[in-house]
Amino acid sequence: MLLTAARPVVAAKSAETHAGWVRVCHWIGGASVLALAFSGFVILMAHPRLYWGDAGNDLTPPLLELPISRNYKHGGYEAATPFFATAASPVTASRTYDIFNQNGWGRSLHFLAAWGLVIPGIIYLLTAVFGGHFRAHIWPRGDELAPHRVWSDVVDHVRLLIPRATGGPQYGVLQKVAYSFVTCVAAPLMVATGLAMSPAVTAAFPVLLQVFGGYQSARTVHFAAFVAIVLFVCVHVVMVVKSGFARQMRAMTLGESR
Repeated sequence: MLLTAARPVVAAKSAETHAGWVRVCHWIGGASVLALAFSGFVILMAHPRLYWGDAGNDLTPPLLELPISRNYKHGGYEAATPFFATAASPVTASRTYDIFNQNGWGRSLHFLAAWGLVIPGIIYLLTAVFGGHFRAHIWPRGDELAPHRVWSDVVDHVRLLIPRATGGPQYGVLQKVAYSFVTCVAAPLMVATGLAMSPAVTAAFPVLLQVFGGYQSARTVHFAAFVAIVLFVCVHVVMVVKSGFARQMRAMTLGESR
């Protein structure tokens, strides 16, 4: 949809445009990402702490704690009481404040929106791989990954030297790397870790939790993949604006190259 700061490509007489299936998958996936980001943020606000391993709660030291709701470092607990008279005994404590908790509708919307990303994502990936779109336009070629070409693209991005859009899938090397990472790494990780956090799924396929090292580890990886995709979307939007917003919108909605 957008062009990176690779060296401008001279447009052919008949400019290549985005295929219809690419445009449909793009907009359904885009709407789903927004719904997932919103509902995921609400879910995280209920417990803004990340752990590593099988278990974690307010009385467990977190790997990371996020200042995104009144539940952040609240300290609203009475003195912890051990269950057993041993050093390794689990503890309990009564909460002394009203927590923020919108998990009910947040999880329902998150689960529903996930299908709007997974189904078009699978269709996009299969069609792109077997139809040649991925090889022709997304996956970077060996010569494009030459250090001097990558560095040149990095410098152009930093300086915001963005060429005008052509209305078709002519991408620079950094953009190809970013699209390949999101398609082949970040998005699959989000799906896999999301399934690993479902008790119904892990009851049938417990190997998922073993792969990620526990429920809380899967939750932390899920959050990291979410952050990567949100950063990608933010940069993506900026690049669309810089390379010609009106032309990019026509290309990704109506399929017009001019």
